[in-house]
Formats: sequence, C-alpha cells, structure tokens
Amino acid sequence: MENNESQYRDIAQDPAALNGVLTRLGLARTGETPRITALTGGVSSGIYRVDLASGSYCVKQALPKLKVAKEWLVPVERVFHEIAWLRAVDGIAPGHVPRVLGEDDASKAFVMEFLGPEYRNWKADMLAGRVDVQVARQVGDVLGRIHAATADNPAIAARFATDENFYAIRLEPYLVETARVHPALAHQLMATVERTAATRRVLVHGDVSPKNILIGPAGREDGPVLLDAECAWFGDPAFDVAFCLNHFLLKAAHLPLHAKALMDALDAFTRAYLAHVTWEPVDALEARVATLLPGLTLARVDGKSPVEYLGEPQRAKVRNVAMALVAQPPSTIADIARRWAQEFNA
Repeated sequence: MENNESQYRDIAQDPAALNGVLTRLGLARTGETPRITALTGGVSSGIYRVDLASGSYCVKQALPKLKVAKEWLVPVERVFHEIAWLRAVDGIAPGHVPRVLGEDDASKAFVMEFLGPEYRNWKADMLAGRVDVQVARQVGDVLGRIHAATADNPAIAARFATDENFYAIRLEPYLVETARVHPALAHQLMATVERTAATRRVLVHGDVSPKNILIGPAGREDGPVLLDAECAWFGDPAFDVAFCLNHFLLKAAHLPLHAKALMDALDAFTRAYLAHVTWEPVDALEARVATLLPGLTLARVDGKSPVEYLGEPQRAKVRNVAMALVAQPPSTIADIARRWAQEFNA
C-alpha cells in the first residue's frame, strides 16, 4: 500500500499553513495567529485545540506513521473516511459525534467543534475505578442504532468501501500480527481475519474504545460522544462489538476490585446493542463476536498496539486465557464473560 510519509507536513509546526487552513474555512481572520495546544490520547493523529477570536476548535491531522513501538505505516487519506463517518452518524444519532466544521485536502486535516473540560474521557473514568453501567448501556444503544440505520445500505456500502484501509489499520496490526507471534493459533486467527474481511453488512466505526468516547456533563440527555473514526468501513458489525467488549475484559484483569462492575457493564452494553439487531440472526452475529473477542484480547498483549496499563503478571494471565479461548471459542458473549469472571475473580 502506498504511503506518503515523505510528503507529510505537520501543520502544528507550521502556523502559517495552519492559519491558511483556518482562514480558508472562514474561522480565522487574515493574519490572525492561532494559539495551538496539543491534545493527548491518540497514536494515529495530531490533535490540537486551536483558539481564535471566533472561538475554540479541534483540529485533527492524520499521521502517516503511528506512534507505537512496532513500525506501523498507514495511509493519511483515512482522514476523509473519518469525516464521512462523522457526517453520516450526525444524521443518524445527532449529539453523539462532534460536528465537522470544515476540511483541508492538502494537509489531510479537518476542523471540528471543540468539546471542553466538562466532557470526561470514558477510559480515564474506568481506569480510576468509576464504572458506570448506564454509560455502557448507552454506548451499546448508540452503536446498535448506527449499525441498524446503515445495515445493507448500498449507498453507504459504496461510500465506505475501505477494505484495504481497514485491513492495514485493524486486521493486519491486530490479528495478523498476533498470528505471526502465535503460529500455533495462526489457522484460527487467519480464518477469523478472512471471515471478518468478507462480511459487509453495516457502517463500522473500527475503534469503539473507551479512549474514543466522551461522557457529557451531568444531566446531558444526548449521552456519550464517539470520536476517532479513522477506521470507518462498511463491514462486519461483530468487529465493533468485540473491539469495545475487549476493553471491559482488559480492565477487569487490571482492576480486580472493579471486575464485577465491569462484567455488569459488559452485559449492559451487549443487551442494549443486540436489541437493535434485525438485519441478521442475533445468534449468527454473536457467534462471530465470540470468535473475534479472544483474538482481539490476545492482540492487545502481543499485537502491534499492546495495552499500556497491564503489568507483566497480568499480561501473562490475559495471554493464557485468551489463547485458550482462541483455540476453542465459545458461541456466546456470556460464555466468555463467565470464563473471564472465573479467571479474574469478578
């Protein structure tokens, strides 16, 4: 796959270029100097708060090389898939995504509304032991609504025919890389890759992770806000479900005192999501999730994007349980949750 790392220009290091983007979008006055503050949390993009006389905005620019230990090159054109996903979902579940204010083809960057400090990051909440089952239920509900609204839609399928991009950003660094590390499980993992790549049913986000979900101010009726849809793809809904459920498992391994609450949250997410599944038999979708989930769990230990908060003893235990589940996957999510609860005292 072609990668244009050599042509990449970091607009955060070029205020004149950034100001030109903001001026063309009508957000900055000619000659105005933006105040730029780097925002943390991502490995795949440069994300900045930009303060101007007209207000505060969030600018995101795709990186050609991700900030991880193993080399991971990805096409910067994925930014346009994210913009399209945000706009599509804004029409399905308004209030659950930030509004896109403009884009710049040359720099592969776009501007969206800035959501201030009154919004909390769901990952930070969970790692601090603040496990809100209602938030998990809301996330499952929103994801189910998005999938149901886009299921088997030929226009959406054509707009998000990003198979090559999804393979490069998700399937290869997670499951294919894990198959390299664990050759004894390569047959099972690669069969899952092939099945996932061939299943095209709904608009997939591709990174439904707590780090990409903001929780609004107390009393806000809209519920969680989903971010970071660079992996957007018309494909297998099981991937989004398994990708999110994986974080409940990993955090239960990390936070044994909160493992029971995390398993309750996993169950709430699953029930809320599955209530929307009408485009295919629920059992068929759930069986694909149950196969994907342990592979993704193992990938967060031995793939290209290992989770950062597990200590080595925890990593070893997660690895052993995940390997057993990859070798003999159950057919339901509840079966995986029960096994996880037994192993991690939930």
